[in-house]
Amino acid sequence: MMIENILARLEPIIRDLFDEYDGPITGKLSAKDVEQWDSLANVQLIVMAEKAFGVRFTAGEVDGLKNLGDLAACVCAKIS
Repeated sequence: MMIENILARLEPIIRDLFDEYDGPITGKLSAKDVEQWDSLANVQLIVMAEKAFGVRFTAGEVDGLKNLGDLAACVCAKIS
């Protein structure tokens, strides 16, 4: 699955989790761009992504994620 497809599948998760955010959903989106994106929301995002794609992330993988593109790339690597 291509990263663009993964981002498209992550979009409804982002819209649901960050319901006050109405900006663009791109690979560059990060916590600094979304007011609601705090540490608890980050954990929720990871859990929701794991469920959506049927993958599990290690703590090291999660710690290394800087933006939504990194998350999509990590998902892509796990499902390829």
